[in-house]
Amino acid sequence: MVKNLWNQQEAEQKEGLDELVYRSNLIGSDRAVCNWGGGNTSMKTTEIDFRGREVEVMWVKGSGSDLATMGAQNFTGLRLDDIHPLFEKDEMPDAEMVAYLENCMLSQKHPRASIETLLHAFLPFKHVDHTHPDAIISLCCADNGQEIAKEIYGDRFVWVPYIRPGFTLSKMIAEGVKNNPNAELVLMEKHGLVVWGDTAKESYDRTISAINEAEAYIQSKQDTPFGGEKVRSLTDAERKDLLSAVMPVIRGQVSQQEKALLTYDDGENILEFVNSHDAKELSQVGAACPDHLVHTKRVPLFISWEPDANDIDGLAEKLMEGITSYIEEYQAYFETNQSEGDIMFDPSPRVILIPGIGMVNTGKSLANAKVSGALYTRAISVMKGTTALGQFVSLNEEESFGIEYWPLELYKLSLAPAEAEFSRKVAFVTGGAGGIGSETCRQYVSQGAHVVIADLNLEGAQKVASEINEEYGEGRALAIQMDVTDEAAIVSAFAEAARTYGGLDMLVNNAGLATSSPFDETSLKEWNLNMNVLGTGYFLVSREAFKLMKKQSIGGSMVFIGSKNSVYAGKNVSAYSSVKALEAHLARTIAAEGGDFGIRVNTVLPDAVLQGSAIWGSAWREERAAAYGIKPEELENHYKKRTTLGVMILPKDIADAILFLSSSKSEKTTGCMITVDGGVPAAFTR
Repeated sequence: MVKNLWNQQEAEQKEGLDELVYRSNLIGSDRAVCNWGGGNTSMKTTEIDFRGREVEVMWVKGSGSDLATMGAQNFTGLRLDDIHPLFEKDEMPDAEMVAYLENCMLSQKHPRASIETLLHAFLPFKHVDHTHPDAIISLCCADNGQEIAKEIYGDRFVWVPYIRPGFTLSKMIAEGVKNNPNAELVLMEKHGLVVWGDTAKESYDRTISAINEAEAYIQSKQDTPFGGEKVRSLTDAERKDLLSAVMPVIRGQVSQQEKALLTYDDGENILEFVNSHDAKELSQVGAACPDHLVHTKRVPLFISWEPDANDIDGLAEKLMEGITSYIEEYQAYFETNQSEGDIMFDPSPRVILIPGIGMVNTGKSLANAKVSGALYTRAISVMKGTTALGQFVSLNEEESFGIEYWPLELYKLSLAPAEAEFSRKVAFVTGGAGGIGSETCRQYVSQGAHVVIADLNLEGAQKVASEINEEYGEGRALAIQMDVTDEAAIVSAFAEAARTYGGLDMLVNNAGLATSSPFDETSLKEWNLNMNVLGTGYFLVSREAFKLMKKQSIGGSMVFIGSKNSVYAGKNVSAYSSVKALEAHLARTIAAEGGDFGIRVNTVLPDAVLQGSAIWGSAWREERAAAYGIKPEELENHYKKRTTLGVMILPKDIADAILFLSSSKSEKTTGCMITVDGGVPAAFTR
């Protein structure tokens, strides 16, 4: 049962449009009441226009916003005197209706009106709410839904057969309500619910009441969901291990046309469905409502697999076969239903159901993939309710295509900002909490990427991730504690990255330290420390990244952060210089092998990046100053003066080079070294 969240004391503090915002946010806060991005609300008021006249205005949710988070700026005001004459028309094409409504707007600064605007305008009530509650869609997707509705609501409802949103549907609803003086709600077949009220509270209360009446009836009929359990879930640890192994395989398969990020859900409700006897058949019936379909496609991919924690190869093979077949079937679906001018979307699945494991979702970003997952979770809830009542029915193939390739939905997509250089890509940055690492992470994200910030300093990594996520959105950065000398920790970190995003596209091998001592005073401990972190560590990290990139089969980029000392034998740094030379050559050897797999490996050679560096905040500063016979505070000026350009090197300078080598601008460059040192002649590459 859904909860009535109305707070009268809080509501009384809202006036005008803020009252509508409050009600809308309340409705959107419960996804069992309203889908992400779906539903719309309205309020009719009197406003003063630009000429100082009183005009009757309807405020309605603008296109492209979400009820849970929208504010006053997301509503559109329309003059009702201009809209009322439309009710006399017999029909009105979508394009004509949209163009007409643009001329009814109180201000051209308002967002474009929802396609369901006339649904609100044609109903003669001050407050109107349209939602997609699970319980209501369960009723509206049952083959016997209209008959059951009579048992639940008596004569208090209007049933409207499925028709795509627009003028005709809006008029059908208005006429149905007009012809039933007892009507308190409208049930839209395969779609959702409409209610109204003289006050905001009355409209909200009716939404909650209508949902709970349906929910109570469904619960009274609920027996064994989905025909009962067919297979058992694997343990949590087994699921994680399998997902770590197969998500890169999935990502590679679904990224052949457009790269995608992945997420997964193995909640109890998901496992109950994917493990059931009826899941395969039910999942292929179709989408529960138009709002689901737009983000989940018409059907998910269901993998027929007997759960076995040791069958990684078998599962990977079934996934590859399943995705290949899904793409072929989607192409046939498009070819059968397309109209002139239609351009096929990415044919890969958005939802993948795996018995014993759960659900994997794909999308152009982590947020987008999570939306697909959230909406299919709602679809499972709908199917659970519907099958307690009767047989689950859905939008047929033609209806589904009509929604998926609806010009108005395509228009929404056209409003999305252009994708950036690193959109749809994932970067893994070691030493991500430091000066170079954190700046690199910020630049990657600013250009569309998602980043894994790996650092021994977990608190520092979490701080950087928190700042990035606050600015760019939840999930754009993931902080992981990782010691580059610990093989198990590295394997675990890449497994977590695979489970979180599906894989990776860029590796920045940046973790570092530095020590300085005369050669004859260099201890074995100091030598091994440099070799373990900067040599073995770079080897282990790049090896795991290489494995993952090969598994994805979509190429990748690695950038090693070497040093001026990679090519210059610095004084009192035998251990550090030796291992930095090793790094540069290791990068070249990986580049030689990586070409066959589209994996590029390049190296940046910085010098004296003091700003924000943990290394320069250690004894290294005093040691290097001593080597040059100067005071520690004189180092910055010393390094600046020895460059031919007379400049200091900043973290941003190194990050710029890293991003260049990761980008499409250098897609034909591998095995390369770029110096970013202001010009130190002794370190010129040769």
